[in-house]
Formats: sequence, C-alpha cells, structure tokens
Amino acid sequence: MASLPLTYRDAGVDIEAGDALVGDIRKIVRSTHRPEVLAGVGGFGALVSLPKKYRKPILVSGTDGVGTKLRLGIESGQVEGLGIDLVAMCVNDVLVSGAEPLFFLDYFATGKLEPRTAGLVIRGVASGCRQAGCALVGGETAEMPGLYNADDFDIAGFCVAVVEKSRIIDGSRIAPGDVIVGLPSSGPHSNGYSLIRKILSVGGRTLDEPFGRGVLGDALLEPTRIYVKPILRLLESGIPVRGMAHITGGGVLGNLTRCFPKGTAAVIDPRSWKRPPIFEWLQNEGLVEDEEMWRVFNCGIGFALVIPRRRLDAALAHLRTSRMRPWVLGEVTRGGQDVRLA
Repeated sequence: MASLPLTYRDAGVDIEAGDALVGDIRKIVRSTHRPEVLAGVGGFGALVSLPKKYRKPILVSGTDGVGTKLRLGIESGQVEGLGIDLVAMCVNDVLVSGAEPLFFLDYFATGKLEPRTAGLVIRGVASGCRQAGCALVGGETAEMPGLYNADDFDIAGFCVAVVEKSRIIDGSRIAPGDVIVGLPSSGPHSNGYSLIRKILSVGGRTLDEPFGRGVLGDALLEPTRIYVKPILRLLESGIPVRGMAHITGGGVLGNLTRCFPKGTAAVIDPRSWKRPPIFEWLQNEGLVEDEEMWRVFNCGIGFALVIPRRRLDAALAHLRTSRMRPWVLGEVTRGGQDVRLA
C-alpha cells in the first residue's frame, strides 16, 4: 500500500506538459488548414468536408511510419525532418491513385514527453503537410512510461485523399510500348535503415563524419521528397498518366510491378540515371551486393510514372517546369509483371 496519495505524475505521465504542447502547436497546425476544415485540433474528432470540385469523389486512405530511421534521428537530435518523412510516406502512397491529399493525422508515443522534441517533430509534420497541400487536422500524443525508454518515441501517420472516380489511376490501361519515367529521390527516404544502421555499426562509422559538403548524418537524414504538387499539376494538365509507383521498400524492381496489369512487364536501364553518392557509399562501405541494393533501397528513384510514348516529351517538359529532373528509365513490355534490368 502506498504511504502517500499517488498521482499520474508519480506514474510518469505529465498531463500539464501534454496540454502545453497542444497549446504550443495550435498555431502551427492552423497554418496547414484548407477551406474544407470545419473543426480541427481541440475536439474529439476533426470535421472536414469534401472539396466542391469533385462530382463523384472517392476517398483514398493510407497509413505509415518512418521505420528505424527514427533511431538515427533520436541519436543525432535531428528530429524535425522525421515529421516530414512521416507525411511523405503517406501522401506519396495515396498519390499513386491520382488522389489529392485532403487531411492528415499523426500519432506520437513516448516514454516521457519532452515538449521541445515533440514540438519539433510536429513542426516537421506541419511542414510536410504544407508541401503536400493537405491539412493537419489533429493527432494523438501518448506518454507511456515502462513501454518506451525515456528518450525514445515512435510516430505514425494517417492520410485521407480524394480523387474523381473517373480519374482514378490503377494501372489497368498500361500497355506494351509505354514509357517509364523516374523522379529523383532525396536519398534513402525512409527505407532500408536497419541495413544502414548495421553498416554504420560494423564499420564503426558516426553521423558526424565528413561526407560531401556536409556530414554523413545530413545525407542519411535528408527528409523524404514529397511528389504531390508536381504530380497533381501534371494530371491536371491533361497529359495521360497510365500508372504510378511510390518507390519504397523493395526498390524500383519491387514497386513498379505493383502497378502493372497482367500480361505486362518492364525493362529498365540502370545507366539512365545517376545514383546519389550516398548509395555508392552504402554499397562500398557495407560490401552490399547489387541484387541486395536493388531489393532494399530506391537507389535514387523515389517515384515512377508510366506514360504513353506519344506524350512522353510533353510529360517530361511539364515535370521540368515543376523543378523535377525526370529520367526515362525504360519501357513496358509483354510478360509476367516482372521488371528486368537492361
């Protein structure tokens, strides 16, 4: 039996810190809101209407985290970019259907709530939402002593998007002769970090070692690129896009096949783009075989599109106006939904 009255704070949960965090981030969250947001942070649920421009709106949902990239962020103190990663992994997924991200919610769980750390992560989430044009309408902050170590935390994200029913992109119209276009990644994005951490550990490497024009941690913690606005502008231009793939775990070879209909395959030329230096470093430092690199990492391609050959030049020109640097990776062939290297 306790000798004194016990409180939630005695059990390791600081209610006041959580309330203060909500107050601090309210203005940041409001900066992401769209006209459709009727009620956001503060209530038991967010209220969001559908944009009036859609005649037959279809909702597309997605959820994700950022994996063990969290560990590198926590160890280095570079956590704001993790919030961008969280949004990117969700909005890039729903974008594959041609959908416009509408709103986003986050979940932040920790052993002991540190308002500054949580605030930086949520600032990153808000930044990612602004990049994607979606509203951060709420979330959950959970303090769970005994389940997480004091300095550890985990994050998850949830996104809802909307697309006109007649404009859903599902890959069903992909045909032999179509061209595959790749868009550059900003680095490993949020995939393969268990292998990355193993490479660092075995080699005794640290994040503050010089690399390029900065340090190794800068390259490894570069936030995931968000492709929403350039792709939506391309779709609104009327240039046909027959299929899309977000290149995440499984790399180019594993993710392209997810948008192909039966009877089609692809051949891509790995010489058609230049891998960022961080991938060369990872392969050389870890003695990683080519097949494993392709299976684990995006190797410099973060998003891919399938375009009819007759509209290829127009699509490339349009993407360049959005400051994208598109590469022609290869073409669609007849086959069994596999992707081969030329």
